[in-house]
Amino acid sequence: MNEKKMFRRALLALVLPITIQNFLTSAVNFADVFMLGFVGQDALSAVSLANQYQFILTGLLYGISSGITMLCSQYWGKKDMDSIQTIMGIALKIGMTVTAIIAVLALVIPRQLMLVYTNDTTLIEIGVTYLRIIGLSYFIQSFSNVYESTLRSVERARLSTIISGTALILNVCLNAVFIFGLFGAPKLGVLGVALATLIARIVECALCMGDLFSGKIFRPSLRQLFGRNEVLFKDFLKYSLPALANDIIWTLAFTTYSIILGHLSSDVVAANAIATNVRDLCTVLCFGISGGGSVLLGKTIGEHRLKDAEVMAGRLCKFTFLIGVATAGVILALVPLIPHLFTLTEAASRYTRLMLFISSYYVIGQAMNTLLIAGVFRAGGNSRFGLICDCIVMWGISVPLGFLSAFVFNAPPMVVYFILCLDEFWKLPVVIPHYRSKKWLKDITRDFS
Repeated sequence: MNEKKMFRRALLALVLPITIQNFLTSAVNFADVFMLGFVGQDALSAVSLANQYQFILTGLLYGISSGITMLCSQYWGKKDMDSIQTIMGIALKIGMTVTAIIAVLALVIPRQLMLVYTNDTTLIEIGVTYLRIIGLSYFIQSFSNVYESTLRSVERARLSTIISGTALILNVCLNAVFIFGLFGAPKLGVLGVALATLIARIVECALCMGDLFSGKIFRPSLRQLFGRNEVLFKDFLKYSLPALANDIIWTLAFTTYSIILGHLSSDVVAANAIATNVRDLCTVLCFGISGGGSVLLGKTIGEHRLKDAEVMAGRLCKFTFLIGVATAGVILALVPLIPHLFTLTEAASRYTRLMLFISSYYVIGQAMNTLLIAGVFRAGGNSRFGLICDCIVMWGISVPLGFLSAFVFNAPPMVVYFILCLDEFWKLPVVIPHYRSKKWLKDITRDFS
C-alpha cells in the first residue's frame, strides 16, 4: 500500500468517528431548535441565549481537550501509557473545578446570567427555568469530555463516538417525549429540554466510567490520575493554557456577538439560533478533519517523523479547502428551505435567509482557520499563535466594529451580522504565512525511561 493510501486510511479511521460525533451533536442541537419552534419563538430565543453559557463551557472544555490531544497523541506515538494517564488526571482536576464554578452560577444566579444577554422579561423568565436544570449537567459533562478526548488521542475515536452518540440520541428522543408529551409524559416545554439533556449526560458519564474501569486503555491508578507530576503538570500548563485561553477568547468573542445581536430584536435572536445550528450541522466534516488530523499529526511527530508530518499537513489543507467549498454549496442550497421548517415571523424568516447566505462563504474561512490553528499548529504544541491571533482579530477588530455598527451607527441588523462574520477573513493573511514558516513543527514529549 502506497503512502498516500495509508495516510487516507489512517485519517478516515479518525475523521469518520469524530465527524459522526460532531454531526450527532449538531443534529441534536438542530432538533432542539426545531422542536422548540413548536413551543414558540420566545422559547426558541430564550434557550438560545441561555445556552450561551453552555457554549462558554464547551469552549473551556475544548481548550482542555486541546491540551490532552497535543500531549497524549505525541505520547501515544511513544506508547507511554503512564504519561497519558497522568495527563488525563491533570485535565480532570482542572476541568471539573472550572465546570463546578459555572454550574453553581447557573443554579444560584440564573436571572443575572440571563440579563447579560437580553432585557426582554419574557425571555429572561423562560431562560431562568432552563438554566436551573441544565446547570446540574455541567459538572457531569466535564468528566465525559476529558475521557472522550483521551480516547480520541489514543486512536479509539470509534468508542468515543459510540458513547457520545448513544447519549445524544437519547437526548433527542427524551426531548420529543418531554416537549410533545409522548407515551403519557407531561408536556414540559423548555423544562423538558433541560431535563432530557441532564439525563443524557448522566448516561454518557456512566458509559465513560464503565469503559475506564474495564482497563482497556490503561489500568486506572489513583496515584497516576490524581498524584503529583510536576514535569507533566508544567508541560500541560505550558501547552494547554495558551490553547485554553485561545478558546476562551474565541468563545467569549462569539458570545459577545450574541449579546450584540440579542439586544437588536427577538427576531434576530431566533434567526441567529437557526442559522448557527444549520452552519454547525453543515461543517461537521471540516471539524472532523481538524480533530482527526491533529491526532494523526501529533502521533507522527511523537514518532520523530517530522518530514512526514509536514507532508500530511499539506494534504489536510487541500482536503479542508475543497470540503469547505462544498459545504458552502450545501448551505446555499438550503437557504430557500430552512425558514419554512419553523414557525417564524416574516422578519425572522427574512433574517434567517440572509444569515444563511452570509454563512455560505463564512464556512470556507472558518474551515481553514480551524484546521490550521486548532489542528495543525496545536499538533506540534504551537498554541500561542492562535491566542495572539484571536486576541487581535476578534477583540481588537470584530467586537469593536460590531458594537460600533449596532449601537453607535445604528446599522441594519444584517449589516451588523455581516461585519461580525468577517472575523475569519481577517485571520487568514497571518495564519497562512505562519503555517508556511513551519515553526509549529516540534516534538514536545519527554523521555521518562
